[in-house]
Amino acid sequence: MLRHYRAKHENEVPDTPRITSASRKQMLDEALLNFIVKDYQPLSIVESEGFKALVQVLEPSYGLPIRKTIKQMVAKKFEEEQERVKMEVQQAVAVSITADMWTSVNMEAYLALTCHYINENLQLCTSVLGVKYFPQSHTADNLAQVTRDIMEDWTITNKVRCLVTDAAPNMIASARQLVIWHSICIAHTLNLLVRKSCDQIPTLTSIRQKSRHIVTYFRSSTTAKEKLAQVQQQMGRPILKLINEVPTRWNSTYEMQSRLHDEREPVWLSLTSLKGDLTPLTADEHSIIGETLLVLAPFHQATVELSEERRVSGSKVIPMMKMLYLALESNASTLHTQPAITYMKN
Repeated sequence: MLRHYRAKHENEVPDTPRITSASRKQMLDEALLNFIVKDYQPLSIVESEGFKALVQVLEPSYGLPIRKTIKQMVAKKFEEEQERVKMEVQQAVAVSITADMWTSVNMEAYLALTCHYINENLQLCTSVLGVKYFPQSHTADNLAQVTRDIMEDWTITNKVRCLVTDAAPNMIASARQLVIWHSICIAHTLNLLVRKSCDQIPTLTSIRQKSRHIVTYFRSSTTAKEKLAQVQQQMGRPILKLINEVPTRWNSTYEMQSRLHDEREPVWLSLTSLKGDLTPLTADEHSIIGETLLVLAPFHQATVELSEERRVSGSKVIPMMKMLYLALESNASTLHTQPAITYMKN
């Protein structure tokens, strides 16, 4: 719920008329809470000597709340925002929900449920209903039960018209148990399609592996990172870091290859001057990357468009699929990545 609070207060500017001491204290507390929530600051910031000194200069008479008090303020604001969003969701005639499993850096599983609906002002809204710790087995029964509990908690069980998930069998089976119309996320499907298509071509797989090694080297070595920035600066180019591929992140393959292709000259110069056993990508490999990017660009644009929160994506699917097909047909006659194009079209 805190992200709704952040969005609500995004453009707020405190009023500056003469006010009483009590109202001034309340306004400063609200501004502090707003700062912590919006900017993801740790609660311990109120114990920071530097922050205390800054506040003392800005408002000498203001006594910073202690960490425990800030925690209570955040909890109270969370409850207020949760109730506000609950009322808004319950006023909706119908809603759709999306469910997805996430894994933390500590390898802990979480089930996230997001609700989509149109409010009384005819605006498309998105609210996170919950991110539940999921230590149990990821069976359809368990997924359905946790999803059912969240829907009941938000009093939307009879309003849910569609459940959107990835194509995992357990997710699909859970939707059947819930007796909710199910739809597979089209953006997720496009991502799988691109990945499977690229995997059909050994040359592309080899180039991707080589690209990942190069990117990992520049992102993990301080010397290499500084050398790349130095070469970019000498060439009069903006200092840009290389982007690594993340299997679970949509478009990451495209973004990795696109950045590496754009920065091929400074990367090549940096590698030749550094003492390492990494071999730069050849001219032929960069040519293949360039052609691959032309094929993947429409999929990248489609994924970005489908991921937009403020417009209904379902109505875009049919025309977008037609546009992707036409783009693939247009590229098929001129590019050498014919196997991948054929696989994507089918």
